[in-house]
Amino acid sequence: MMPPSKVATQSVFTILSGGTSTSGTLATHRPGFTHDWALAATIGGIALGIWAVWLLVVRIRKANVASTEANEFSPLLVQYQAPMNLQTYTATLKNDVLLCSVCAKLDFYRILLYGIHELETIPLGSLSSILERSYQCSFCCLISLYVRRTWIMEDFPHIDLSEIECEVHTMICGALRRGPYPPLRYGRRLHITGNGFWQTHPAFSAAGPLIIQLMQEDAFKFGRPVDLHGRRVKGTVDIGLVKKWVKLCQENHGNKCRNVWGVDRNLPGFVRVVDVVSMAVVPAPSGCRYVALSYVWGSSGAEYWTTKDNRAARSMPGGLNAATLPDTIADSISFVRQLGERYIWIDALCITQDDSQDKITQLHAMDLVYGLSYFTLIAAGGKTARDPLPGFRPRTRTPQTHIEVVQGLHLFVAPPTLEKVLALSTWITRCWTYQETALSCRRVYFTEQQVYFDCRCQVFCENIVAESKADFSTSYLRLPRGEYFPVSSDPFDSYLFAVKSYTRRHLTVESDIVDAFTGVTNALVVAFGLGDPTRTFQYGMMLTELHRALLWQHDPHTPRARRSLTDGGNTSWPSWAWATWRSAAIYMGRGVYRQTRVVSYSNETSVDETFIDAWYIVDHSGDIALLDVQRVSRVYWIEEEQPPYSSPRGISDSAEMLLDIHRPLKPGTLIFRTTSSHFDIARRDGESNEESSPADHYGIFNILSTVHFPPTWVGTAILPLDPAPPTSIEFIVLSRCDHVDGLYDEKSLKYYHGCLLHVMAISENEGLMERAGLGVIHIVAWVASTPEEKVVFLR
Repeated sequence: MMPPSKVATQSVFTILSGGTSTSGTLATHRPGFTHDWALAATIGGIALGIWAVWLLVVRIRKANVASTEANEFSPLLVQYQAPMNLQTYTATLKNDVLLCSVCAKLDFYRILLYGIHELETIPLGSLSSILERSYQCSFCCLISLYVRRTWIMEDFPHIDLSEIECEVHTMICGALRRGPYPPLRYGRRLHITGNGFWQTHPAFSAAGPLIIQLMQEDAFKFGRPVDLHGRRVKGTVDIGLVKKWVKLCQENHGNKCRNVWGVDRNLPGFVRVVDVVSMAVVPAPSGCRYVALSYVWGSSGAEYWTTKDNRAARSMPGGLNAATLPDTIADSISFVRQLGERYIWIDALCITQDDSQDKITQLHAMDLVYGLSYFTLIAAGGKTARDPLPGFRPRTRTPQTHIEVVQGLHLFVAPPTLEKVLALSTWITRCWTYQETALSCRRVYFTEQQVYFDCRCQVFCENIVAESKADFSTSYLRLPRGEYFPVSSDPFDSYLFAVKSYTRRHLTVESDIVDAFTGVTNALVVAFGLGDPTRTFQYGMMLTELHRALLWQHDPHTPRARRSLTDGGNTSWPSWAWATWRSAAIYMGRGVYRQTRVVSYSNETSVDETFIDAWYIVDHSGDIALLDVQRVSRVYWIEEEQPPYSSPRGISDSAEMLLDIHRPLKPGTLIFRTTSSHFDIARRDGESNEESSPADHYGIFNILSTVHFPPTWVGTAILPLDPAPPTSIEFIVLSRCDHVDGLYDEKSLKYYHGCLLHVMAISENEGLMERAGLGVIHIVAWVASTPEEKVVFLR
């Protein structure tokens, strides 16, 4: 490379001399010799000055590089230093005019390149100041857009926005393929926080964190692929993109996205599907590929249902008139047709709604219908079947990808994750939709903002570039995951997770509570080889694990009320089954008993030894049947119990199983032999003062032994508050469990492994017992209470 001084001298000399610089030419002008040397000296001086400036620039650039390397995580630079060409840099400076004084100090390029750790956040000012600056600042405008879209401030006038200090840090987007990758290859997102306000305020916690992301057209500026960058969402969904998502899973994920059972199964011959080409309801062809629909019925129905009267006509080509169908169903049929698929299963059309026998037969095959579908189409954007699929037809959705150019970078507020979008939908509140999604291997969701796809390996959506053939990724879109089943290799763990998720939802017809869960229980039976479904599950309860299944608790914020039958009368279902009660059922660990309120929602249920020798149930025909309940007996290296608990033997005389010869036992009555004893109870300190909440319908009570004076705290129970329980209550033993601190007076009762009993609080009426609550009692205190053996008839 020629030194700049020499280049400058030659260039200037050449220009001034008209392009000739030979010695002969100079010699012909001797009269101006002195003048020529003066001019040359001037030019030389200029060249020397340029050379000196060049050296200074080199030194400054070296110093800046060293400073950059030493301060990779210090992006608060007053001057923006984009490693781009001069044209890009000039455009960036023009865009800086749209930034406030706070945001103009940020180097967004370096922030997104190197990242900002969440413990080294950059302050942005108060939320009130950001909202004020949003009209003149592109970046503040993005924050304001999120706040105003998520939160109706007039509804919360008591919140002082000036006290909410906002900050920014970055988080890695992850990768679509297996790494490792150089750190700078990972895309980053901007996370805006506000004193924990986003997480604690109901509106924002429901919508999710405020994330600002980079659009795909700017990925090259960072030397990164477009993976996990933003993509513009159109007014209508790209059918080809959805088809690509499904195909990527179907062709690349293999057994991971096979089905819930892990084995090949077939649709029963009685299942019908809609042929979207011939527009008829037909028997499902053997081995056919079909889509299943999951949606919210709402109040509409009978006029478009398949009934006995129109069943024959609908089985003929052209028998289905799309014009008479509600928008959700009509759009779904058209969508499947545009995808190039031929069949779709829709409950309102494929089940004869006024044929009770057909309904029962079809409903007991729901695990197969959804588990074997090519994918399940989920209409999560509507409140009734009358609502269209958002984005399928023009003007049925409004894209909400608002983009601002900040220092030459295209940024947008990322929409909520799939989990957050579904949490705000009507669809996720319905009991029937739980099994429809949990049993499906692939799912396409139409939401108000965009279309999502998920399977057991990947999550795709319209506004983020996330397509990949890989069956594994660290994409942030994958976390948290949606409902999948089973969640564990332990059948009971999968069961309790399903119960917790399912019972938080609602039913229009309360007596459907077991039918709408049958697909899940059938799938459990097949996946884990549990035998006959009718003997493994009754009233939603897992009878093979009855010693653990009985340990469910009511949601403390739901009143204790029984479900009603369609005719308005009380159900005949037993009190020991969660399906009998309107509240959500939660399997909680023993740690919940340490609280002053029922607030712990741990899923742990620990049984270390079963004490019931034999369980019997009155079946639907009125006969008494022996249940096949698994036994548990863990080995402890402990001191011998003094005195030991001795569990009674089973029922040897069948006459003991007859409570009253003139009054037959109702179906669902459990019969077993155990020990029973009475204890006093007292509301735990803190429960009746400011720590209590009006929303609490269940409280924590200390169990007190009156064998000695003063009474000794020997255990803990959770009981309903309305009506208030009596001061003395009867308990029966269920099983043994291990010690947890804070459940009894540890100064009076010795700790050892397995020193607690799971007990059920019961009420008795004419020999029949009902479940009132659950608790734990120290074994030594139980034995000291001189319990009696009895045959329990639990309703």
